[in-house]
Amino acid sequence: MALIVQKYGGTSVGSVEKIEQVAEKLIAAREAGHDVVVVVSAMSGETNRLIELAHRIAENPDPREYDVLVSTGEQVTIALLSMALIKRGCPAVSYTGSQVHILTDDAHTKARILDIDESRIRDDLNAGRVVVVAGFQGRDEHGNITTLGRGGSDTTAVALAAALQADECQIYTDVDGVYTTDPRVVPNARRLERITFEEMLEMASLGSKVLQIRSVEFAGKYNVRLRVLSAFEDGPGTLITFEEENMENPVISGIAFNRDEAKLTILGVPDQPGVAYRILGPIGEANIEVDMIIQNIGADGTTDFTFTVHRNDYERALGILTRTAGELGAREVVGDDNIVKISLVGVGMRSHAGIASTMFKALADEGINIRMISTSEIKISVVVDEKYLELGVRTLHDAFHLEQAPAA
Repeated sequence: MALIVQKYGGTSVGSVEKIEQVAEKLIAAREAGHDVVVVVSAMSGETNRLIELAHRIAENPDPREYDVLVSTGEQVTIALLSMALIKRGCPAVSYTGSQVHILTDDAHTKARILDIDESRIRDDLNAGRVVVVAGFQGRDEHGNITTLGRGGSDTTAVALAAALQADECQIYTDVDGVYTTDPRVVPNARRLERITFEEMLEMASLGSKVLQIRSVEFAGKYNVRLRVLSAFEDGPGTLITFEEENMENPVISGIAFNRDEAKLTILGVPDQPGVAYRILGPIGEANIEVDMIIQNIGADGTTDFTFTVHRNDYERALGILTRTAGELGAREVVGDDNIVKISLVGVGMRSHAGIASTMFKALADEGINIRMISTSEIKISVVVDEKYLELGVRTLHDAFHLEQAPAA
């Protein structure tokens, strides 16, 4: 008998009718001989409604009380789903994160899971019950309710699967798996049968919204087999697993892209030790995350320093950099918030030469100018003008024949 943790997101439990459908799926899993723990999100739109209420009271709500408020959405769902199961003659019990002792740190609104006491869940499973757990939440060592940040139900599910040593953690969502790229941009994008944790982590960090990045990190750290499935249609989904489980990895697994990029350049900075810290230090102190970085050395003893930030941080970063330029005696600061990042991801890059040249030629043939380049062992990212995003993604998808399944 396998132990499976299933997670259903807000769209999957967005109405009473959909909650009834989830109950049927859980009963089917039980009838197939599985023990089941299910993690659910709030019904779609509910968390946003609660956040709006909070902001109608205060522009910056108290973080502790904010967590008390927004955690209530999941409590509604777990109770309704348990009722639906019991109505069908299936023993079930619902728990909030606090009730199953999901211990977190005290960072309200973005807490991290520290420990889980799974004994209560095991007792219920041994008694033949389906255990229904509220995602997205836990409690700190003082008993305060905490939340894990948006998308935190994925992390709850993976953490429970790790604590219970479940055979698989199944994430049910509104897509039927992980695709080579966004099918809305490339209609012939292909669903992947499997992808490695490393690749999925890169895809998530580069803009793929299928899974919350912390849940992928957690799964990789604790060896939890993850599967992404559709809540609305049957299918095998995509298995996220370890590289050695699939020795014939394709060279490129997917293309990720991020529209939320902005680029800043400080020109004519004196080329001397510590200048990079003097530029990026104030940016970091303002809690602005820097992504790609390029430094060019000029013949006149100065350097040009370029980096990218999230588009929401552009204006703030520009103001900080302008002040820094005055302190350093730099020549000029320029910025651009009409750029995007396109990334090739694949563990097969490690053993295949020529990936970058194929990528650059494909883009050049379409007249797409590359503004920045960043590489890692399994990723190549380029920054291009925003108007070339969809053309660039389609071009690369074709160039690497990602619509075709790799040969067995």
